[in-house]
Amino acid sequence: MRLFVALPLPENARTRLAGLAGGVVGARWVVPENLHLTLRFIGEVDGAQAHDVDAALARISAPAFTLSLAGVGHFGAGDKVRSLWVGIDKCAELSRLHDKIEHALRWSGLPAEGRKFKAHVTLARFKRNSSVPNLSAKLHEYLACHAPFRSEAFVVREFVLYSSFLRHTGVLYRPEARYALGPPSIERLS
Repeated sequence: MRLFVALPLPENARTRLAGLAGGVVGARWVVPENLHLTLRFIGEVDGAQAHDVDAALARISAPAFTLSLAGVGHFGAGDKVRSLWVGIDKCAELSRLHDKIEHALRWSGLPAEGRKFKAHVTLARFKRNSSVPNLSAKLHEYLACHAPFRSEAFVVREFVLYSSFLRHTGVLYRPEARYALGPPSIERLS
């Protein structure tokens, strides 16, 4: 089973993000129902490991918090761009939740995440080794056009353990377990 931990996005945020899809040749845009904010990729695990992961995540206690999406960017450089993404406004609660998830997963026996956490929602991916003429120029134009993007703030009330399955029509993400966050901090929502 291939697993990852993520924040689901509310429908209005997914609708706004879907409006950003288009204008870059060679991009494979993420369908709105698959848009999410990955907190930790886990990868392939067997049934016993999946049970341990679930048990570790279920012990996490954290408050609900507000989050806003802001700005666009990409991973990769030049004509070797791997993905386009929407960023997240700085959010200490999100960072603390990520750290708790990372700690819980290491406790469950998984190795530490090999890369630094960069909160984002992937909008599009590019095939490896694909050659798109003038991709850098097209990306520069896309990024300049969408740089002011901001979503309305929304309350994050849960995080989810998802499984992913490759199908001939694309990837299917299925929620395996949901973990509620506590009441939001009064200070953060005021």
